[in-house]
Amino acid sequence: MERTPRMQDELPHISIPRRLGKPQRAGLAFVFLWFFIGGIMHFVATDTEARIVPPWMPWPVAAVLVSGVFELLGAAGLLVGATRRAAGIGLFLLTLAVTPAHIYMLQRPDLFPVPLWALWLRLPIQAALLWLIWWSTYRPRSDRPG
Repeated sequence: MERTPRMQDELPHISIPRRLGKPQRAGLAFVFLWFFIGGIMHFVATDTEARIVPPWMPWPVAAVLVSGVFELLGAAGLLVGATRRAAGIGLFLLTLAVTPAHIYMLQRPDLFPVPLWALWLRLPIQAALLWLIWWSTYRPRSDRPG
């Protein structure tokens, strides 16, 4: 049966997602390791992590444990193509959500046994991480299925 233009218009749009290039795969691997290891650390060093939670935030230990779960879920979501974008969005938002901890550490450097320059360095590292999450998980609309 010959396809007429009318039949072709009725066929569902199928798009094949582009494959990730080597740099993007490396970025994705870095983001995965960052959140996988970071998520584990929320459970291994809970008290240390809880100390950087600003005092105005209730239940610092619970905040650390819940964010650790979300870091691990996000890392796992990066491994599956169908959930990669959603995981990227979640990890991006989670990374933004920890900004108050960085600000608190800068406001009270006397509470943390870390050089002041290292506390300041956290902010550009966070910005770079946000960019890397976006870049390694983003797919243009034309590359998305459906």
